[in-house]
This record gives sequence, C-alpha cells and structure tokens, in this order.
Amino acid sequence: MIRQTFPNYSFQTFYVSKETCNCPLISEIVKVSKKLKTIDLLKDIFEISISMKYGKRILINAKDSDFSEIKADDFLEIVDYDPLKKVLLVMGLKEPRIDTPIHWLIHHARDEVKAIIQIDSEQLVGQFEKKLPITEKEYPIGTLEQAKGILRKLRDSKKVVIKNQGLIFVGTSMKDVEDSVVKTCEELK
Repeated sequence: MIRQTFPNYSFQTFYVSKETCNCPLISEIVKVSKKLKTIDLLKDIFEISISMKYGKRILINAKDSDFSEIKADDFLEIVDYDPLKKVLLVMGLKEPRIDTPIHWLIHHARDEVKAIIQIDSEQLVGQFEKKLPITEKEYPIGTLEQAKGILRKLRDSKKVVIKNQGLIFVGTSMKDVEDSVVKTCEELK
C-alpha cells in the first residue's frame, strides 16, 4: 500500500492499487461529462466533480483531470473513507480531489443517492444563492463539517448551493442528476 499526504488537504490517502480503474460505470460518467461541457453556462468551468456509488465504493474523477477529455485514467475508485481518522483508501493512478470525502459521506449517509455532480464556481453561487437552498456558512472544503452542512440542506432539496464554493446536485441515477443540472442551467437563460 502506498501512502500519500497532501499538505493542504484534510485527509491522508492510501493507495490499495495504482492501476487504471476498470469500473463499468466509467462510460456513463464520460458520456455525462461531455454533455455538461456543451452547456454554455459550464463551458469555462473546470472544477467539476462527478461521482457514482458502486456497491459500497464510489467512483469519482481525480484531481487535475481534464473534464472535457476525461478517460478511464482520470477516475479513482474510493474503497473506504474514515472521517474521524481522515484516511482515504483509493484505487487508481491519480490524486483524489479535495472534495472526495464530501462525495463519500453523502453517498453513504443517503442510500437513495447514487450520483453526484458538484460544480465549483463562485459565479454560479452568485446566480443561484437566492434560488436554491444554501449552506449556512462557509466550511473548510472536504471536511466532515462541510459534509454535515450540505447534508442538512439536502434533506429538502436535490440541489444545494455550497456557500462561496459552488453547487451540488444529487440523484438516484446519473441521468437524474444530469437532467437536474441541465434544467437548472436552462433556468438562467
């Protein structure tokens, strides 16, 4: 097992395997990511996290992956996460995104959530903060406190503004979440 610590991250990463992920859900996420990049409102946004629940694991795009040209090498399979010890167990080639623990915690706190799309954009926050539920305060990114704040808002909505960070959409399938993102972006036209 390979251990890796990132100085500005709120977790430690241990690699169970440093191999390309071969999860069958990758093709579904790639298809959705290409569609998202055709939406005018999202064309210039590079900080998008997309994840799907895969049994007890989650599949999520890695840090510094080019969202418009995403491929199998750009995904990580998250085997486990311990929020108290702040330890992430990962299979894949790249580094995890700072919001990976948030996705893990949401997927495991809400059984019905099978897919998540998170778009980090202060511009979108400004456009949606009056239209969607918003977290009470700004939390450190990727922390248990941030996950709790988001989960409180997800009780009443499938889309939430993360204060001073972006938007998060959850759903029962990737198609459900994709439709929610598309509809929400069309509302601004």
